[in-house]
Amino acid sequence: MSVSYPAPRALLFDLDGTLVDTAPDLARATNELRAHHGLAPLPYPQIRSQVSNGGSALVTLALGLASEHVDHAAARAFLLDAYGRDVASQSRLFDGLERLLEAWAVPPRGWGIVTNKPRAYAAPLIEALQLMPGALLCADDLPVKKPAPEPLWEAARRLSIAPAECWYIGDHLRDMEAARSAGMTAVAVGYGYIAEEDDIGRWPADLWFETPQELVGALIREL
Repeated sequence: MSVSYPAPRALLFDLDGTLVDTAPDLARATNELRAHHGLAPLPYPQIRSQVSNGGSALVTLALGLASEHVDHAAARAFLLDAYGRDVASQSRLFDGLERLLEAWAVPPRGWGIVTNKPRAYAAPLIEALQLMPGALLCADDLPVKKPAPEPLWEAARRLSIAPAECWYIGDHLRDMEAARSAGMTAVAVGYGYIAEEDDIGRWPADLWFETPQELVGALIREL
């Protein structure tokens, strides 16, 4: 790419679809909801593309219930209960990212997670995967969440790094909007939970990486 960006002093990751492949466990919960209503399982790729849109989107996908439908809230509660019983059964870091975090830690460098996932699900997942981010900002930690910049600013503050020295890495348009608003380098990844109608090339990103290996290679070259 013709435009270069400063090497980061800290990395901030979106969680689902960027740092951790959580789709298998969310797909299990989605199909448990389907089974509860006597419906056949949905294909995994169909569910995967909606994971970054949250539990309400998965309820709509599973049952066709819009968020304002009278039965939507109960269905969402069922799905989240099914998911919460085991958030890390099949969820794993995307290939190569464990190597990146190990390299990033020598000498110690700051990294964190900013997610729209509620802390009740994010914290057990991170603990199960033995991750130790220097900052974790979840959907319910502040009055606002992404695409608002405040969670990103708070993560940078906790890492004692200026926002301009952070890369925020994500797999959704709102991640790029949040990074831009926060004054961080916005890094889009194409390996995440991208819906078929999304055009990642039109997102307001500064950098794009199609695979985890491309992202890891670019960052390790900066060490």
